[in-house]
Amino acid sequence: MALLVLGILVFAGIHFIPSLAPGLKASWLGRLGENGYKGTFALLALASFALIITGWRSAQPEFLYTPSPALRHPAMLLLVVAFLLMVVSSRNSRLSLLVRHPQLTGVTAWGIAHLLLNGDNRSLVLFGGMAVWALVEMITINRRDGAWIKGAAPSWGAEIVTLVIALVIVAVVVKIHPWLTGMPVI
Repeated sequence: MALLVLGILVFAGIHFIPSLAPGLKASWLGRLGENGYKGTFALLALASFALIITGWRSAQPEFLYTPSPALRHPAMLLLVVAFLLMVVSSRNSRLSLLVRHPQLTGVTAWGIAHLLLNGDNRSLVLFGGMAVWALVEMITINRRDGAWIKGAAPSWGAEIVTLVIALVIVAVVVKIHPWLTGMPVI
């Protein structure tokens, strides 16, 4: 469990640097340059994923609560919305006019949905930890960036493409989820 917690702390820590420690980011950029900063950030992110995956697989799950079977379908719908929001974060969409931080909101929805589906300690640490990180990150980014300036709405054709991309990603995740996690979706 310690590796899982460490992985989440490393992931959150490096992602908080731009919003909570801009001086550290500037120092890092000054020493390493733009590419060095991005490369180091990417390596630390990959290391955090390795810690999270290793920690997840090595932790013995202990059940803390029993999820309600009635929440399975709403949680699955919330997961589809989470992936849609994550896709919206890299595309122009009408949803991005309603949600300031679609990717972080998607991570929060992903975490909450998994907590509705799983009641063990490692799920609470991973999904709860990521959801809390995303919520705090939204607050710190809002504080750093100030007022929200919204863009223009895209065409409906672009909106449909965004939805198709999200549905394809959901289908791929459903297919590879058992391989990645050892847990079937359906």
